[in-house]
Amino acid sequence: METITRKILLVDDDAAHRTMLRVNLMAEGFQVEAVTDGDEVLSFLADHDVDLILLDMKMARMDGATTLSLLLQAGYTIPVIVLTAFSSVEGAVEAMKKGAFDYIVKPVDIGELMILIRRAVTIRSLSEENKTLRSRLARQYSFDAIIGRSAAMQEMFAVLAMVAPTDATVLITGESGTGKELVANALQHNSGRRDLPFIKLNCAALNEHLLESELFGHEAGAFTGAAGRRKGRFELAHRGTLFLDEIGDMSLTTQAKILRVLQEGEFERLGGTETIKVDVRLLAATHKDLQTMIAQGTFRQDLYFRLSVVPVHLPSLQDRVLDIPELAQSFLRRYADKNRKDIKGIHPEAMNLLMQYDWPGNIRELENTMERATILCLGEQIFPSDLPLHLLAEDAQAARRPQVDVGYTLRDMEREVIKTTLSKTGNNRSQAAKKLGVSRQTLLNKIKEYDL
Repeated sequence: METITRKILLVDDDAAHRTMLRVNLMAEGFQVEAVTDGDEVLSFLADHDVDLILLDMKMARMDGATTLSLLLQAGYTIPVIVLTAFSSVEGAVEAMKKGAFDYIVKPVDIGELMILIRRAVTIRSLSEENKTLRSRLARQYSFDAIIGRSAAMQEMFAVLAMVAPTDATVLITGESGTGKELVANALQHNSGRRDLPFIKLNCAALNEHLLESELFGHEAGAFTGAAGRRKGRFELAHRGTLFLDEIGDMSLTTQAKILRVLQEGEFERLGGTETIKVDVRLLAATHKDLQTMIAQGTFRQDLYFRLSVVPVHLPSLQDRVLDIPELAQSFLRRYADKNRKDIKGIHPEAMNLLMQYDWPGNIRELENTMERATILCLGEQIFPSDLPLHLLAEDAQAARRPQVDVGYTLRDMEREVIKTTLSKTGNNRSQAAKKLGVSRQTLLNKIKEYDL
């Protein structure tokens, strides 16, 4: 079995102490790199990967506390063990509160230090294994219909992969048009109930009386027009899954009845006395801010807690701009096939407009736009003239996202988006990664790939 050599970065301005630690650490099988002060750490990490940092608290140019703060601000999650004099233990404890893994007092007991290092490296390894497992699960449960390379979407895929096989209640939130029903479909398709009933209901489409009838059913004569018994959606979904869309649009009375079903697994039909027991997995979705509704007294807090066992939030399309080309191409293929058109792709000028636009209607609006463009297209490429007029408006041309020249490939566009975002954030890579909706490491890989 191959042994992995762990790399440690030693940050200490005392040459003798630095040499002593290096010798002892190398004797224990670690690879050791060293810098002489805290102000050298970030530049070193920009070009090197390490598994752990040993950080002296007191140095001439930049102390350990300041260095640790800069590491955290830059988004690094490398475990840090601080080295401190006995008189500065209080400062080391404060460093731990800010994110340091642990501290050790000088003069350093090598045996104690090795215990701390191995513990920190083990925890880091477990964390990396967990990330790998989540990534593998996300691939295993591919959720093929959902497109997204951004960090927020990849994190969501990992959560979906873990929660899909369970019976946990999931609350899906996000703006209208972000794909909440698509997520519900993926959860059901990848669950143990995939071959059992999957019942859907949009709560916003019905008034209170009709909604309760749809949810719980009714007996004959329960109200005017109720000629016979009718099963409700909960009953129809028995042993399967019920998806309630726009759950924030139901009345407090209906909310109380939903809560009872979630707590007790039972209800009565309207106009009936028979208690009906059901086994239903509930998925719920809303575009509304339920926390604000709770504060306003229009949504029950106890129901919210029952619904949000596993919360899943879908980002808006303007927060995942790098996903737009792939989404647009996917919709193009779908509607070109549907309309029997031989359209090869999207012209760079048209793609530029798609990436500039803010998409208030999110993915649904992008899909509708691409369907329209596909129908109107007379050639082998989607041109700006095939897009709606509001995408061609002057304010769209002046949008905050970067423009690209005609003839650019999608890789060229991605490079320009990253370059412009870095410029606007003052080359702050953590901030740029957040704005682009990707992880910091992904951004660093792209910067290296594009030689930015």
